[in-house]
Amino acid sequence: MKCPLDVCMSRDSEGLYAKALRGEITDMTGLQDPYEEPVNPEIVVNTDRDTPQTCEQAILAKIAELGYISKSDAES
Repeated sequence: MKCPLDVCMSRDSEGLYAKALRGEITDMTGLQDPYEEPVNPEIVVNTDRDTPQTCEQAILAKIAELGYISKSDAES
């Protein structure tokens, strides 16, 4: 999953980023704790640009390609 920090913060329904900015949480990923992007991911879905359905289809297609599920399961 790939998404800019500002979009993650705007989607934060539990207010965790706000708590981190106030110092109530001291190890929030992307703020006090750096986010380390994977070097060679098998798939990247951009959740800020693509719909949840598009992301889901891409993930299912990739795991079918890798042989973890059948292609017919990925298309269901």
